[in-house]
Amino acid sequence: MPLVKLKAQPTCRFRGAALALALAATLPAASCAPRAPSPITAPETPPARPAPSRAPNRSPPSAPPAPAPPLRPAVCGPAAGDPASAANALSLNTLAWAPFRRPETGWETYAPLIGQEIGSPCAPDTPGFAAALSAWQDAQGLPGGGRMSEAAFQRMKARWQDQRPFVRAAHGACPAPPAETTLAPARISESYLGKPVVMRPAVLAAYRRLAAAARQDLLVRADPRNLTIFSAYRSPQADAERCRLERNCDGVGRATCSPHRTGLALDLFVGAAPGFGPDSSAEANRRFQSKTAVYRWLVRNAGRFGFSNYPFEPWHWEWTGEAP
Repeated sequence: MPLVKLKAQPTCRFRGAALALALAATLPAASCAPRAPSPITAPETPPARPAPSRAPNRSPPSAPPAPAPPLRPAVCGPAAGDPASAANALSLNTLAWAPFRRPETGWETYAPLIGQEIGSPCAPDTPGFAAALSAWQDAQGLPGGGRMSEAAFQRMKARWQDQRPFVRAAHGACPAPPAETTLAPARISESYLGKPVVMRPAVLAAYRRLAAAARQDLLVRADPRNLTIFSAYRSPQADAERCRLERNCDGVGRATCSPHRTGLALDLFVGAAPGFGPDSSAEANRRFQSKTAVYRWLVRNAGRFGFSNYPFEPWHWEWTGEAP
């Protein structure tokens, strides 16, 4: 019998019963059911690697900052693993400079902001951080080759400061305060130690969105004081009286024209080193705060809610959604 070429049909129907009977005797039995796929052997799972190991301060000191989850060595590399990262590891805690007109030692306090600016999650003493910094320096037309420098920081600082509407407005004259009758009060639970605080209504709404998102993070909500507000709107008269009493309105210890007069600025609890209040500008306190989970969450996420940081003060955040 001549062979008959058949066109495959999804239901295995043949044309005509006679043809079916004729072929049944010569063709092996077949099934229309789909063949079971060959079993796929899962790749062997590698063995798990062991994890590497001046508001009044009337409350217990903050817990030490929790260490960040380790990144893959292939991404960041070992500390001081190349010449640029070795230079950064050295200057991180030894650079003598005054980026905000006050002498400081090292740039560790600013490392989270710098990492965010250059798009690197790596520790500041690693080759991964140095490579990202080098790419940023090249894009900015700056020398450095991945070594942190004052010139690079000043370029970043100018960008961060320009994100603050108060700074842009204050180039001409100190902005006038809003009418106090238009300000909205925060809840007692939203303020640090129950202190009454008021601000512009849109700022309060944005703050509540930010705080709700931040508290989804276990490390942030571990301390109920985190993100509570210890200062918001302050009248120019109240600031002037405080300047007179404390004699520190020199533009460094305290601003002569404070952004708090605008109702856009918030001082948020982001931790405090033992023996310091949450608004202490002592270098040891600011360095401690820069390592807390809540501050690092803000650095990564506050921009989504319209807030920008004053880099010298980890606790100071300003809403950018409206003019001063």
